[in-house]
This record gives sequence, structure tokens and C-alpha cells, in this order.
Amino acid sequence: MAGQKRGHLNKDGILIYEKQDFEGMRASGRLAAETLDMIIEHVKPGVTTAELDKRIQDYIESRGAISATIGYRGYEHASCISLNHVVCHGIPSDKRLKDGDILNIDVTCILDGWFGDTSRMYKVGKLSRKAERLIDITHDSLMKGIEQVKPGNTFGDIGAAIQEFVEGYRMSVVRDFCGHGLGQAFHTAPNVLHYGKWGTGPVLEPGMFFTIEPMVNLGRPSTKVLADGWTAVTRDKTLSAQFEHSIGVTETGYEIFTLSPAGKFYPTWD
Repeated sequence: MAGQKRGHLNKDGILIYEKQDFEGMRASGRLAAETLDMIIEHVKPGVTTAELDKRIQDYIESRGAISATIGYRGYEHASCISLNHVVCHGIPSDKRLKDGDILNIDVTCILDGWFGDTSRMYKVGKLSRKAERLIDITHDSLMKGIEQVKPGNTFGDIGAAIQEFVEGYRMSVVRDFCGHGLGQAFHTAPNVLHYGKWGTGPVLEPGMFFTIEPMVNLGRPSTKVLADGWTAVTRDKTLSAQFEHSIGVTETGYEIFTLSPAGKFYPTWD
């Protein structure tokens, strides 16, 4: 039931949830994914990112949930919308989308006490081949990381799989931000790094809930946070992309809680 804290801590300080807790994560994850499905048709030239954010807030609240980001450390919006060279935590504003833009939209909803967290890339009009390729590689790197999720593997395996795949295409993985545990809290242990060494870090166990959310840059991995205290950008001003799923470790592998009900997690190219 909502408000009653579930799970127990393992030796690494990571919450381990029970089988019945997967249902709460399925529901919150599905709502977060439905929200990102809903916004697809509204991502077009001339629309402001603030308008997108208002639609997202209204949709989440219409489903009996609330946005986890509104009021979080003073943040005032229901989404982060990161354009072009913005790596993450882009603040919705009166900036209008234009042809050729790429953007990540990141939402987290709280439904009956459970947190569903997901982000995906969107395109505005026709993209450059470089932008398309960056989105391709970023999406596929997330899936490479997810493939490593099963009991007995380590968090280092997730990071190593992502890093090797991305660097094989001469792109770079952002080091300054990472995935995180979640469940009945927004951010908990562990930090889920998107780079690393095989066989290192805590061992994966059934009942762990966390996000995997690699950020990939066309240029160097270094970032900087702007004066607003939130917006992170690439230092070399090259394009950046990100995809994120919420994951649960099962007895035999993984469950993705934030799959797109419409099958549109990945942008469909014209």
C-alpha cells in the first residue's frame, strides 16, 4: 500500500524489493512511458518546450499521479527537456523548436507511491546524418547495458558493455551523470555508471530496481552545468543524446518497466 516502505537493504546498501512490488513499478513505469508516447505528436517546429512541459504535467495529473520533479530541490517543471548540445536537466522555456533539432524529454511520475522514470529522444523535422547516427548509437548502447542485467552479473558489466559499444563508434559516454536506484524513492543506491570494468561493482540480485540512462556525446565526454544550476551541456558544444529505462532484476534476467505501449520508444525515421 502507498506510504508503507517496502524492501530490505542488502550488504551493499541497495534496496531489495519483493515480487509483489513489481506490480507498482509496472504501473508507474507504464504511465511514464504513456506520457512520452502522448507528447510525440506535439513535438514539431514552432512549439515551445514550456508548452510541451505543460501538456506533460496535465497528462500525468489527469491519470491520478503527480510529477516527481515539481518541487524536487526547487525544480519547477514536470519534465526536463534537453535540446541539441544539452546533455541533461534542460529547463522548459519559451524557446521554440526548429527544424533539425534533437531533444531528450525526461519524465518521472509518482503513482500510488511508486516512481516511474524514463526518457527518450525526439526529432524535429529532418535531421543531419550525424544526429541520426548519434541517436542510433545511444539507443543501442542502452539496450547493450540492459542485456547485462541478470542475477550474478555486476553493475560494472552494465557500464562496460555501454562504454565499449559507444567508444567503438568513436563517440563518448558522459561520466558526470549516472543512473540510480528507485522504487518508493526518486534517487537511491546504487549509482549506475555507464562506463566501467567487467566484473566490478555490486552484484545484481532479484528485486533490485534502478534506471539505466546513458548520455552519449558526439565529441568529448566532458560537461559543464550552466548558471541556472540545472542545465548540463557539452563543453565542446557537440550534440548529445540520452535514452532511459527503469529496470527490475528478476530471477532469470530483467523486466523493463517503461516500455512504450505504442512501440515508439525509439524515433521512427521518415
